[in-house]
Amino acid sequence: MRADEGPADPAGTGWPARLHVVTGKGGTGKTSVAAALALALAADGRRTLLVEVEGRQGIAQLFGTGPLPYEERRLVTVPGGGEVRALAVDAEEALLEYLDMFYKLGAAGRALRKFGAIDFATTIAPGLRDVLLTGKVKEATTRTSGKHRTYDAVVLDAPPTGRIGRFLNVTAETARLAKVGPIKSQSEGVAALLRSPMTAVHVVTLLEEMPVQETVDAIEELTALRFPVGRVIVNAARGPLVTDRVSQAELRRGLVAAGLPADRATVTGLHTEARDAAVRRALEDSLRTELRELGRPLVELPLLPDGVDRAGLDVLAGVLASV
Repeated sequence: MRADEGPADPAGTGWPARLHVVTGKGGTGKTSVAAALALALAADGRRTLLVEVEGRQGIAQLFGTGPLPYEERRLVTVPGGGEVRALAVDAEEALLEYLDMFYKLGAAGRALRKFGAIDFATTIAPGLRDVLLTGKVKEATTRTSGKHRTYDAVVLDAPPTGRIGRFLNVTAETARLAKVGPIKSQSEGVAALLRSPMTAVHVVTLLEEMPVQETVDAIEELTALRFPVGRVIVNAARGPLVTDRVSQAELRRGLVAAGLPADRATVTGLHTEARDAAVRRALEDSLRTELRELGRPLVELPLLPDGVDRAGLDVLAGVLASV
């Protein structure tokens, strides 16, 4: 692919972007979804980069590796010859890289670390940290090797929904405040990429009231800030119930037919659980309808009974690749 071509679509028409920003309320599994999406986009010999920016080392934990350094490192290969590389962006290292790139302060910049100047800079100017983080993501997304993009797709495990608007918009604010110089030009470049068709911001949620409300609020905020919203991804979705109504008599007959205890306490307990499950599914259906009314494409990922391990990531990747 030529460097001047538009956004790639590595997994087919369902994912028409090159930079995929994955956000969601804490606890919804956004890191797992980001990892699964990176696997899906690496199909058929493609190369993807999975990036984290919060210092949690969540990617390393998911894949059972040691802590990721500030270095793009091959994480896993997928059938067909594709590969996923990973990068944990560190604000301090990104600042050193920035000083070397724009001000040629390689050795001098590293010396600043000994005096705590870098930590001081990112502390007194909190927005600078996010500028550096998003700047590194932009560099990886647009980097070329010869006439080809280095990565077919970049997946960013981004901050949660409560912070995503401020995180993505910090470069636009910085570009507005900075009058001239590298900071202004770099910030303008990042802001332009994040609002272009090359980017899609996907929101991960659960079929629970608080995550759904945060999803609604986040999409409203992202839309107002003119960021391109991609898909709403429902994680840990349960399969449909065979029936939402069952009588105690039916339960008793089923237990007897299966050769299981059918005493009154057992039947009553099972009937209560079945009734509660039906109520929960009715609430989930209502929340699903609310999400559909947002007008964004909806993807549902199954609940994994054994949790999210390496095999589970492959299951989720398979669903995402089929979109």
